[in-house]
Amino acid sequence: MASASETARAADAKDRRSRWLLSAPALLIIFVAAVGPLFVMFAYSFMEKGDYGDVKFGIFSLDGWSSVLLARDIFDDTLGFADAHLTIFWRSISLSFYTTLLTLFFGFPTAYFIATRPATSREIWVFLVTIPFWTNLLIRTFAMQQVIRNEGLVNTALISVGIIDRPLQIMNTDVAILLGMTYVYLPLMVLPLYASIEKLDFKLVEAGYDLYASRWQVLRRIVIPLVKPGIVAGSILVFIPSLGAYVIPRVLGGGKSMMLGNLIELQFGAGRNWPLGAAISITLMALVMIALLIYVRNVSRTESGHG
Repeated sequence: MASASETARAADAKDRRSRWLLSAPALLIIFVAAVGPLFVMFAYSFMEKGDYGDVKFGIFSLDGWSSVLLARDIFDDTLGFADAHLTIFWRSISLSFYTTLLTLFFGFPTAYFIATRPATSREIWVFLVTIPFWTNLLIRTFAMQQVIRNEGLVNTALISVGIIDRPLQIMNTDVAILLGMTYVYLPLMVLPLYASIEKLDFKLVEAGYDLYASRWQVLRRIVIPLVKPGIVAGSILVFIPSLGAYVIPRVLGGGKSMMLGNLIELQFGAGRNWPLGAAISITLMALVMIALLIYVRNVSRTESGHG
């Protein structure tokens, strides 16, 4: 007769098999819909480009990866840095970084304001923050275009009060892309910050004031360290989609200020260089993974420090 421990182990093993069988359809869908396309892109990046915008199967080539950072001179066939690609990489990373800073600058006081409202009205404020998500990204981008174009609200207001005598050229610049991404991704910063600030024990803030700390000292030494997980989560949620933005640079940048998303689309479209587009796509994914690893490592340190 089997012992109680053996019976328990058999039941546990049967339970695990049942869970795996129940999860198998979902795992298969995830693999086919997510991992499958990534594997195709990875394979394309090591193939030779075709003559009509496809790839030559069975021909191994590293031209796609080498073309990410290097380019051949059209006259002497020597290799040099691909200045255009490096510029786009730098623009994408820098604009994403500044977008994160701007959303944090505007999002932190907004989240703090909502978290300090009476409990009965907080849901209304959070509801107002989420309203932009009801509108398509393209429509929101065109709305920002109407604000910053030469005949838009900003230039019209500045001219009417006499600050400028001619419209400022904001459209088709990096500034336009920065403003557009800040406007679109601001809710992604506000919501994680609000979730962290709402859990903040404001008795600690009162204790800081009782110990004659200034408002800046309370903010720097009490509030910010305690809501750091929300700051990191919001920064990741803003930085990652900003890095791969396509619609906003296309509409507000006018095709002159390209970012990584536009460069990838160009290679799969007019450029007819699928291996290069695939290599840039994998590079972009690697940058995203690095950002996520930094976030996970930061959260792990925070949890271990509080544990």
